[in-house]
Amino acid sequence: MEACALGRTLIKPLNLRLTPFVRCSSTSPSLPSGGGRLVKRAYDALLLDAGGTLLQLARPVAETYASIAQKYGLASELLFPLSSGLSVNSAEVKQGFKRAFAASWPEKLRYQGDGKPFWKFVVSEATGCANDDYFEEVYRYYANGDAWCLPTGAYETMSILKDAGVKLAVVSNFDTRLRKLLKDLNVVDLFDAVIISSEVGYEKPDIRIFEAALDQIGVEANKAVHVGDDLKADKEGANAIGIDCWMGWSTSMSEADDSVGRMAWLTSVSKVDELGWPE
Repeated sequence: MEACALGRTLIKPLNLRLTPFVRCSSTSPSLPSGGGRLVKRAYDALLLDAGGTLLQLARPVAETYASIAQKYGLASELLFPLSSGLSVNSAEVKQGFKRAFAASWPEKLRYQGDGKPFWKFVVSEATGCANDDYFEEVYRYYANGDAWCLPTGAYETMSILKDAGVKLAVVSNFDTRLRKLLKDLNVVDLFDAVIISSEVGYEKPDIRIFEAALDQIGVEANKAVHVGDDLKADKEGANAIGIDCWMGWSTSMSEADDSVGRMAWLTSVSKVDELGWPE
């Protein structure tokens, strides 16, 4: 099944290793295990970064930039070369992104409101093209859910966790397009809180953005885990307030599946058995 369809349909479950992530107790709130023991869940909440973690690009950004550039007759202005079939060298685009995100930004927040000033700077750095019409179409393209997809297994895993009573929240450095994207991908209703930097006024790794999420879902920091793709913004920010952090979908899909899959043991054994997951 195509990854882009995951937000709209349930998919085949992941093959998960459950044992290392449970604690056994006869006194604390618990779930029944297959062997008759009571299995206490380690976390009551899952926090997720958006771009690069929950939201994956449907196709390589360099291909998108090149395709739109050809429409405007601007291919010759791009930093990266084009060849037949829009097979592009994305190295320059990646370097441009790194330059843009590493550069100091004069405003308090990179993402204010719709984030256009920052994203225009990013697109210019990544492509070498400062054409306004070109930027506007690139910006509109990424404002639609079709430009994004969910990682394999994400929709089903989150649905099971929600059914099991686990609180779900997005904690993201993003602009005001994010809520529409989550709606387009049919996942916005899965979340108990959506915390966006452009709305709350501070960005990760500022602990206040994580505090806002914890306040909304009513969970203590030591009972939440955050999954992200940036060591500084996600891991350092979450750890600073006492939230565990897994670096999930940023490296490879196999590692990503395993990271979020670790949460599956929060569900009841009957549900796990139904899905054919190992006990």
